[in-house]
Amino acid sequence: MSKPIITVVAGPPGVGKTNFIREQIPKDSPAVYFSPGTGNVPIDHTCLATDFPNLKIITDAQQSQLIEYLANGTVAFIELGFYLELDAMSSLLDNIPSSRIAIIPPGTENSEWHQWANQTVEGFAIESNINNCQFWRSPTRGQIIDPASLDVFWYDELTAGAYGQIVRAKAIFDIADGRAFYFDFVLGKETEYQELNLPRWLKGRPERFSGIEVFGHNLNQKALVETLQGCCLPDAAILAYQQQVKETLGITE
Repeated sequence: MSKPIITVVAGPPGVGKTNFIREQIPKDSPAVYFSPGTGNVPIDHTCLATDFPNLKIITDAQQSQLIEYLANGTVAFIELGFYLELDAMSSLLDNIPSSRIAIIPPGTENSEWHQWANQTVEGFAIESNINNCQFWRSPTRGQIIDPASLDVFWYDELTAGAYGQIVRAKAIFDIADGRAFYFDFVLGKETEYQELNLPRWLKGRPERFSGIEVFGHNLNQKALVETLQGCCLPDAAILAYQQQVKETLGITE
């Protein structure tokens, strides 16, 4: 039997799919990552790309290139978001050797994930009631977020239930001092965050990806949009912050 060259990972939101893939990516050889359906909010793509220079990221618009990489024997990782049907990539997977891995919460039995997968891995304990949840995502490319406003929005409002009961939320934001941060929240856990390994952006509005996605019950999307917009700095404030950071760091142009 041919050795699988595609590892397909699926599971419910927040269970640890991307973390699992991160642990499997080879550090010294080329590999491909594709998560279909992410559109213009490729949060996981961006995080993985900053940590693995040899990882080729495939977007929805580049899906045809995936076949070319596979034809050359390149190892590929496909992450199926919880918002996709499990057979979303069946036309490809039925013709190329693949390993289907389901990341499932502890204690889960006889689920659709078990029926789909040829291997199951125990992931994180997560909120099991995801029926009738809503999914909202938005790019924020070109925006810089005021750090104090971001703290209030994320910790005191969003994850505290001001816009509905949030089951899962993750985002990448550019902040005023030029750094980019990844935020990761799963209901029942504290937010995890990390600075991305990217150069400080200190020349006007960022020309790189940033964005947010939220999954939960009874989302007030209008209030979410309005509040997030209120956290974004105007041009004059951006330039003032950037000049201050340059002076502090001794950067001259």
